Amino acid sequence: MASDMTATASGLVQCPVCSKDFNPSAINGHLDRCLLDNDSSLSTTEGSGPPLKKSRISAEAVPKSPSVNKPCVSSSVPVMPGASSSAVFSLFQTDKSKVSAPSELNSLFPSKHSPGSAVSKGIKRNLQNEADLGAAGTEKLTSRSSVPSGSIMKASNGVSSSRALQTIDKPLAEKLRPNTLEEYFGQNKVVGEHTLLRSLLDTQEIPSLILWGPPGCGKTTLAHIIASTSKKKGTARFVSLSATSTSTSEVREVIKQAQNELRLCKRKTILFIDEIHRFNKSQQDTFLPHVERGTVTLIGATTENPSFQVNAALLSRCRVLVLEKLSVEAMGSILRRAVASLGIRVLGQDPANPEDQDQSDGHEPKIYIEQKALDTIAHLCDGDARTGLNGLQLAVQARVSLAQSNQLTQDCSPQEILVQEEHIKEGLQRSHILYDKAGEEHYNCISALHKSMRGSHENASLYWLGRMLEGGEDPLYVARRLVRFASEDVGMADPSALPQAVSAFQACHFIGMPECEVILAQCVVYLARAPKSVQIYNAYANVKVCLRNHKGPLPSVPLHLRNAPTRLMKDLGYAKGYKYNPSFSAPVEQEYLPEELRGIDFFTWTPSDA
Repeated sequence: MASDMTATASGLVQCPVCSKDFNPSAINGHLDRCLLDNDSSLSTTEGSGPPLKKSRISAEAVPKSPSVNKPCVSSSVPVMPGASSSAVFSLFQTDKSKVSAPSELNSLFPSKHSPGSAVSKGIKRNLQNEADLGAAGTEKLTSRSSVPSGSIMKASNGVSSSRALQTIDKPLAEKLRPNTLEEYFGQNKVVGEHTLLRSLLDTQEIPSLILWGPPGCGKTTLAHIIASTSKKKGTARFVSLSATSTSTSEVREVIKQAQNELRLCKRKTILFIDEIHRFNKSQQDTFLPHVERGTVTLIGATTENPSFQVNAALLSRCRVLVLEKLSVEAMGSILRRAVASLGIRVLGQDPANPEDQDQSDGHEPKIYIEQKALDTIAHLCDGDARTGLNGLQLAVQARVSLAQSNQLTQDCSPQEILVQEEHIKEGLQRSHILYDKAGEEHYNCISALHKSMRGSHENASLYWLGRMLEGGEDPLYVARRLVRFASEDVGMADPSALPQAVSAFQACHFIGMPECEVILAQCVVYLARAPKSVQIYNAYANVKVCLRNHKGPLPSVPLHLRNAPTRLMKDLGYAKGYKYNPSFSAPVEQEYLPEELRGIDFFTWTPSDA
């Protein structure tokens, strides 16, 4: 049977049912149709073949009937071990009455809670009759919502916007996840009309990618758009895993299935790993040979700098795409699409489709939102589409719930609901600023603070200090950096800067946040205004270079500079000839450097002088 699935000399793949040859990209769709046709023909020729053995699993659950002894398929069709042929082909029947009992199907596709289940490992199957399986009592084999984006619960379906909001069982950001690049806003530099990735997507030559960007910028959405495009053309299957909940054994199982898909069906596998930086070094090494050979196309998403969090070997096999924080204009487009999908009118603007907007059952209020409220979301969400959409959903649902409760208590007619800017601010309270104390943003902000003080820009210095403190940074960390700055950049130009910085550190240690923030602000402004001198910093850097570049043994300490606590050391000449400076009223002429370095000035010396 293995020979039937192998490619012919011309590169075609042979169908195991009808023995015809097909292109590798068309074999999957043909196989489904062929099995459907074969099964329907068997139902019309009942009794023409040998009787079918009853399934061992469902023998007791299904009563005997003439339909149990339906004829088997031709001998060229492979039969799964441990399951009857009727149980196999029932998956492809369009008539729901012909689908086997749930016990049979559950035996073929275990529940996601059972150990070793493919569903529990995030493995997705592209079955045409998925809806029929759900009607038979089985679980769907895909974790993606089948609701098309942009069409959820519109008023055009006869459901009012207020009722639609109450029946949304997922966050709005998940419901409105785009499926096409035309609905994907804000990343034109990466997937614009004339970009490299766009041309690769059009030709289905998708390389392994690492998507790096802040939360809510569209990393996961872009991966699913790539998967959707590949599924439509039948060139690849898509498997989605999360590094926060996936083990190495599950990854190996997915890779093993990818190898089978490539060998038998000539179909590639796109493996999406969300939060790939959560995998340690050994787990990331699991992908190396398979990405190298092209067994899987890896798409990893991360909010951390891949230079630090992704193995260099894996990084060299992938192309890094940097996704930027969404602009206010892009957020405006996303929000307009959201309110249109929910059937909400923008106050003072004519609806795009008045018929859809006016379809109401007469008992539900109409919902309006101010344009200023949408603008407020676009500015407050800090470029995070997930935060913006979910904040919109929360604010609107709160207003709808309040209106419905008033309607019940006052027994009044349906009213119009207006969502204003203050309602949005209440539902979208920004409790924190995007700042990762353990990630790249931590180093970016402290670098900006240091450079702003070095440039004597006190306003910028205060701003970056506020970004760090309001984002939850440890004030003692900032104070330690200020102590360093006082010597590195101010130095001898203002020797009192170091005591100021040390005092600020001690005060922060005594008081803590939030009271110590003004102490740090005072120290930051003092250091920004202070004169700058890097003589000490450069001189000591020259000393380090001198020591590291010295050839041969390091010079010995001159005898007259050595201490002589014992008689033996005095006899050896230790401390002999040393001139005690306080004993002289005038400056003392005395050598303090080793003989090899006499006359060197580290304040003016450069490594080329060595």
